[in-house]
Amino acid sequence: MSDIPLKPTRMQSEFSTDNLELLENDQVRPSAATSEEVPGTGQVHEKLHEDDKRKQPRWKTVLYKVLPFLENVEDLRRVTANNPLENSTHKYVNNVVVTSKYNFITFLPLNLFEQFLRVANVYFLFLIILQSIPQVSSVPLYSTLIPLLLVLAVTAIKDAFDDIKRHRSDYHVNNRPVEVLREGSVREVRWSNVVVGDVLRLERDDYVTADLLLISSSEPNSLVYVETAELDGETNLKVRQAVPVTAQLYDHVDQLADFNGYIECEPPNNRLNKFVGTLNYNGQQHSLDNEKIVLRGCRLRNTKWMYGVVIYAGHDTKLMQNSGRTKFKRTHLDFTVNKLVFSIFFYLIILLIFCFIGSMVFENIYGSRTDVKTFLVPTNTPFVLSIIQIFSNWIVLNTFIPISLYVTVEIIRLGLSLVINWDIKMYYEPNNVSAIARTTTLNEELGQIEYIFSDKTGTLTQNIMVFLKCSINGVRYGEITTNTNEKSEKKVSAIDFKSWNNYADQNFVYYDSDLLEKCRSLDPHCVEFFRILSLCHTIIPNEEDGVLQYNAQSPDEAALVGAAKNFGFVFKVRTPFIIQLLNVHTGMEEQYEVLHILDFNNERKRMSVIVKTEGKIMLYCKGADNVIFERLDRSTHQLMSITQDHLFDYANDGLRTLVVAKKEIDENEYKMWREEHHKASVLQNGRDQALDAVYEKIEKNLVLLGATAIEDKLQDGVPETIANLARANIKIWVLTGDKQETAVNIGYSSKLLTDDMTLFIVDKDVKEGVNQQLSEAKEQMEAAIHRAKSPDASGVDTTTSFGIVINGHSLSHGLKDDLKDLLLNTAEKCKAVICCRVTPLQKKKVVDMVKTGKKAVTLAIGDGANDVGMIKAAHIGVGISGQEGQQAVLASDYSFGQFRYLERLLLVHGRWSYHRMTIFLRYFFYKNFAFAFSQFIFAFFCGFSAQPLYDPGFITFYNVIYTSLPVLAVSILDQDINESRSIKNPDLYCAGQKNEDFNFIIFLRSIIKGIYAAFVVFFVLFGITFLDIMPNTKSEWDFQSFGLTASAALVFIVNFQIALDVYYMNPFFHLSVCSSMVSWFVVILITGASINFFFFSRYTFVAQYVLATPNFWFYLPLACVIALFPVIAVRTFSLDRFPKRLNRLQIDMSDRITEDIAKSTPRNKSSVRRSGYAFAQIRGFGQLITSGYIFGLSKKEVEEERQVQRGPHS
Repeated sequence: MSDIPLKPTRMQSEFSTDNLELLENDQVRPSAATSEEVPGTGQVHEKLHEDDKRKQPRWKTVLYKVLPFLENVEDLRRVTANNPLENSTHKYVNNVVVTSKYNFITFLPLNLFEQFLRVANVYFLFLIILQSIPQVSSVPLYSTLIPLLLVLAVTAIKDAFDDIKRHRSDYHVNNRPVEVLREGSVREVRWSNVVVGDVLRLERDDYVTADLLLISSSEPNSLVYVETAELDGETNLKVRQAVPVTAQLYDHVDQLADFNGYIECEPPNNRLNKFVGTLNYNGQQHSLDNEKIVLRGCRLRNTKWMYGVVIYAGHDTKLMQNSGRTKFKRTHLDFTVNKLVFSIFFYLIILLIFCFIGSMVFENIYGSRTDVKTFLVPTNTPFVLSIIQIFSNWIVLNTFIPISLYVTVEIIRLGLSLVINWDIKMYYEPNNVSAIARTTTLNEELGQIEYIFSDKTGTLTQNIMVFLKCSINGVRYGEITTNTNEKSEKKVSAIDFKSWNNYADQNFVYYDSDLLEKCRSLDPHCVEFFRILSLCHTIIPNEEDGVLQYNAQSPDEAALVGAAKNFGFVFKVRTPFIIQLLNVHTGMEEQYEVLHILDFNNERKRMSVIVKTEGKIMLYCKGADNVIFERLDRSTHQLMSITQDHLFDYANDGLRTLVVAKKEIDENEYKMWREEHHKASVLQNGRDQALDAVYEKIEKNLVLLGATAIEDKLQDGVPETIANLARANIKIWVLTGDKQETAVNIGYSSKLLTDDMTLFIVDKDVKEGVNQQLSEAKEQMEAAIHRAKSPDASGVDTTTSFGIVINGHSLSHGLKDDLKDLLLNTAEKCKAVICCRVTPLQKKKVVDMVKTGKKAVTLAIGDGANDVGMIKAAHIGVGISGQEGQQAVLASDYSFGQFRYLERLLLVHGRWSYHRMTIFLRYFFYKNFAFAFSQFIFAFFCGFSAQPLYDPGFITFYNVIYTSLPVLAVSILDQDINESRSIKNPDLYCAGQKNEDFNFIIFLRSIIKGIYAAFVVFFVLFGITFLDIMPNTKSEWDFQSFGLTASAALVFIVNFQIALDVYYMNPFFHLSVCSSMVSWFVVILITGASINFFFFSRYTFVAQYVLATPNFWFYLPLACVIALFPVIAVRTFSLDRFPKRLNRLQIDMSDRITEDIAKSTPRNKSSVRRSGYAFAQIRGFGQLITSGYIFGLSKKEVEEERQVQRGPHS
């Protein structure tokens, strides 16, 4: 790598978060290596660097071609532990994470530069330059300068406020404490002070500070257990293990301080599941892989302490590499308004051309009587004067493109954000979490969402598993029923386990006392059922402070073993060769010799344990129902049929089901099988497949005992929220790192998937297989849709009857260019899409695919660091403030405490915000066209000389004082229907998705209304005065009186118009409208009463004269009636003859639901049984347990102890 001292730290920081792409198919494996080259890193780095070049901005590519010495490319990471001097020569980034945009010095220049990247601001700056030329401008400079300064100031304040929040979050993260080994002792420092090569000490439940190479831990053989939920969404614990040579260092600080291992590994990248490197220590070289690395974002669990050396820090960590780049988000209405502003600009050009022609004609007729100095050069040429008049008229008519539009939009969005922040109904009291709008620019976009991308773990679920029901020997337990066998809504008191069971968990709640009575009476079926739950698992017990705790690889195992413990069958002791249980009901301890653990994997979908007790060899098995049923003895078919019915009911309730069975093994059969098992276990090639085949032989002719039903507790209100959002025509995709069975099960329990839905599975690992599965699914969907649309079909829309589940391996192929369209076209026909086993970067790519492919408005919601990429990629990012840290919240646009608040955020605040913003835009263009077009009409009467119709003070105050308050009142507080009906009628949300309330047609209607109002303002007054409609008044009026009177009518008409547009009449709105109209009288009387206000108003003493004339008081109401009567008439006719559903709801003042709600399809028994038991995603801990490795025992020690347990003659 380069050692050029040109601040490569900053350069790496810029590249790290957005320029590397996950190499899903990279199969690099650690192998033997020399000290000069880390195996595989050359190819890996070449791929990463090529992708880095492809993803980096064009300007950087050009810069590095011109000045190649500026490019800092790291080809290999070299780290020496406890040697900061040597590591500093490589210029690696430190552990500081910066997400803010500005600092105290760069804020003003950088913010102004960003603001003037907006075409509108440059346009108004150009107008200000023109207005500063007296020979061109007939309007004072302040009329445009003050609004522009206001726009820049408001935007800068908002940007500063947003960046201060980013600074605070950065400060919170960077100042967390961590223990570092320095100068021979352990001392506490801040995260920001950690550098590459530091040796860190972490304790239980600590978050990992940086990407570490594990050195040693408190557990036997230096194992550590980490929770990776923030990285991949999985709650199952993962095991990491130190290199044996460093594990010997244990926690000896003096030896750890002398540790000088030299590490060579791949450069920073975003591959979460791959790592390639070597460790050179004491003259020996050791291969490093992903099992030796603990990543930032993980959390240390079930491990008292660990030591690790920092390999990647700050923005180089894999977590930050997957975070993605923060992009400035703009709403679709922004883009629409920008297009309309451009169209207004072209319209203005046409008017200016018309004025140029008119000026030429006028100057040719009357120009010889004038002698004008233009730029101090005397001339009377009509063409030159007309050219000058173009710029003059441009200044007068510039209000067609209103500068106040942008500042008003910012103020409205700020108000709408505060409304969200102050919503007490989105406050989650248990965690003291309020809803927070972390951005002020996207509120109306909340009313146009078409796709929602949701994480599962911690977003839909609570990460809590609860033993809820079970079926034992054909009898179901856990059902709370009345005498009529219907579910009772009456609360039944929970069983008091603690009164007779000292090991019972106080948090365990169960209501069915029948099961407890059977256990107390030692019913053989119930005893054997709970015995299996207590024996068949890989949990390690741990007793601390007299409390028995279980260190489980998955939360499901903890729930099952915990349930057995509460019912009196306590799992107490585990060694590599024995398991000890306590039967609380008899007070007897039971000891079982563990012969084998037949571990779980994704293909087997089951695990078994073979134990020996009282001379009997027993096999206890648990697993997915379809897998276990295939291996049952024929004698249990009747029981299997009954259990199947129970499983159907459990599955329909959204519970995670599991079947348990047993088998007694003959001694001779076991000996023969043990020989086969030994041969398979020592194979060098194909060991896993051989072991699976051996396991298959013994796991036959099982005797069914029953089934369990565990609730993966959803957050409150999740099914109802998903159902209501689906009725709002919003498609919901679940993107999770969890396994397929778990994700599908949650899909059913959350009502995202239904039993009448045709579900397609895409799970092939090769590209051709994925292509085939997607094509077949698409063909079947199209065929079903075609049948539904045929003349003899029922007419039901079958597109709501499809769902698709795709795993991460298949998705990696589906996201490629040649399959992306097929994937998108297939998925869009589905009501629900679930992507499981996906990486954080795949989540982001899925969101990008829908954004670009469907041009749809997207929302991503999650709670962990693994969701940051998709949160940043979506149009709207929502963070759940949950149990997985604050990374998702810090990267989000909106945050709250529970998923159910998403319904209120979209259907209430989102729909209201869209409605309010569209009312504002329609009204704003209307009132500005009424104002500006009346000036254009006046041009015909002033020889196109750019003489303004209105007083310069009125031009300045029109959008600031006379019309601003009603706009703000409507745009922040208006409600077309109340919040209750917004939620009960989600189909109203579709208006935002279809842009029904603001589009080009509605824009044209608004400007036509504005032009009509301008004609009324001008020509009604013209008829009253200069056409002598009222006798003996013609000579009483002059130009200034005319302009002042016209301005009064304009203010009253546009304020009455917004009063007609508003739906929610409230005191503040009434006050704002009245004060706006009264302010016209107040301002003209004050500014026109003295020559001291000539700078603001040149119509001195005109107001007193005009207000004393009868013409004014006759004209003002007449103009209002003529301008507004057609609007009222058309609106009344439309409501009477063509009422919309929203209009009917507004007229109906009752609070009942008036829409025809589609009756939910009765839940039929599913044709497919679902088992969602969340075993680990990788092979379980069985091998670690039986080998004694997890207990710190050698193989020889285990064999010796096992021989003692079996006796001398075994």
